[in-house]
Amino acid sequence: MLTALSIANIVLIERLDLDFESGLGVLTGETGAGKSILLDALGLALGARADSALVRQGTDKAQVTASFVPPAPGTPLAALLADNEVAIEVGEPLLIRRTLKADGGSRAFLNDQPCSAALLREVGGHLVEIHGQHDDRGLLAPAGHRALLDAYARADTAAVASAHAAWRAAETRLAAARDALTEATRDREWLEHCVAELQALDPQPGEEVELAEARAAMQKGEKIAGDLGTILEAFEGSESGPAQLRGAARRLDRLAGDHPLLAEALAGLDRAIIEADEAETKLHEAARAMEYDPDRLEATETRLFELRAMGRKHNVQPDELAELTGTLAARLDAIEGGSAGLAKLEAAVAETAAAYTHAATALSDLRAKAATRLDAAVAGELVPLKLDAARFQTRVERLSAERWGPEGMDRVEYLISTNPGAPFAPLAKIASGGELSRFILALKVALAEEGGADTIIFDEIDRGVGGAVASAIGERLARLAGAGKQLLAVTHSPQVAAKGAAHFVIAKSSEGVVTRTSVHALDEAGRREEIARMLSGAEVTAEARAQAERLLETL
Repeated sequence: MLTALSIANIVLIERLDLDFESGLGVLTGETGAGKSILLDALGLALGARADSALVRQGTDKAQVTASFVPPAPGTPLAALLADNEVAIEVGEPLLIRRTLKADGGSRAFLNDQPCSAALLREVGGHLVEIHGQHDDRGLLAPAGHRALLDAYARADTAAVASAHAAWRAAETRLAAARDALTEATRDREWLEHCVAELQALDPQPGEEVELAEARAAMQKGEKIAGDLGTILEAFEGSESGPAQLRGAARRLDRLAGDHPLLAEALAGLDRAIIEADEAETKLHEAARAMEYDPDRLEATETRLFELRAMGRKHNVQPDELAELTGTLAARLDAIEGGSAGLAKLEAAVAETAAAYTHAATALSDLRAKAATRLDAAVAGELVPLKLDAARFQTRVERLSAERWGPEGMDRVEYLISTNPGAPFAPLAKIASGGELSRFILALKVALAEEGGADTIIFDEIDRGVGGAVASAIGERLARLAGAGKQLLAVTHSPQVAAKGAAHFVIAKSSEGVVTRTSVHALDEAGRREEIARMLSGAEVTAEARAQAERLLETL
């Protein structure tokens, strides 16, 4: 709901600040006073095309700020704002600001965060509906007719959307399985050869690294085998160094008690013997590890080269051959079991398609019944609005199967026929401006609280009518406003103006060469005088004031 509107330097408006409440608010004023300027300014805030002609002459920038009640969590508008990272503080309004420069440049803001004009239009579409002589949005757009009918029917469309998602998911799985089976069948001979070759080779994870390390060790062993043999000879026999150390230790052991230094010498010999033994052990281990066996080296190299060649053939690392064997074997197995798997997936598609068709058909039947009720409700509103020769029709048309979607299998459009015998056609194509506004009013009253923005603006909906018809229009505007909506009506009709819960008068004044448009909220006395002016014209008579009093008393 619109709570406030601030306008600066828009055409004839120098500065204007207005507060709004729920219910029906009417805007009146003499022809040319600037009622259209007010709507142009609001349209600018809602993302309309930025026209530099709107900037007040002699100024370099215009600005419009509109304040709205923030959307409730979980609503489409709240989701849209969240998706675009527009933050709304608890208890704070949703502020829309648009600036326009005299050179044509413009900027848009949502809660002081810069945004695109496209986003502003999308947000504005959730906030305000404007119905006027050239309006092409709101109820005139067939894209929104289905959602309005569903809301009127109290239809639960979530089940259809869920069934459609399950159906499409099953189709996607089936298509993927068919593609995989086709590819595997096409490559069957190649797969059989590769799997047999790989299984014969039987590669193991980590095997290539182990073989490479063993090969390198054996190659080194070939080079140092002689040196190791010579070194080990120094540790063998009775004349070897370690043997002589052990003999010296035995003799010294008998003398160690004769002097402390001899005991220390004996300890040193013991340590040397231990170190020599450990060194000999390591040398023997190294010799065994690096033992050069020509047959073993050849076998190791053959296996290593086979693994590397197979890796190059399949463009993978040798260590990945084991995994590749399993993958290709699985593809080969899939060919054998593919038909059975496809049969299960095809059955799933048929089952989910049937579930969707059942849910969508039930929704379609519900729409058809609701359309009949809606047509009757709108028809009941047409006669009082002097549209008694017109007919309204909600067309629910079954789409071709390839166009079925999460919203169901129907196309919904509102059609009218303005003359007896004339064919039905879309609202915007055959209704005049005044007729169109009245048709929309009839439809909005019939739909009542179902769908649409919380703020609705009717621009001169009473054009070309008066008396009882104007009174009927006023009654319906008030009724619609009482259904939880905020309505603003620009009107020339005193009957409509008298139905307003709030009344704003738009006036134009001149001081020398400077012309200004102003807007003022009227009190009860001011309303009576303004309605009397609308009834009598230039000179307000006592009879006009009395008639204005009677109109206001009918509220």
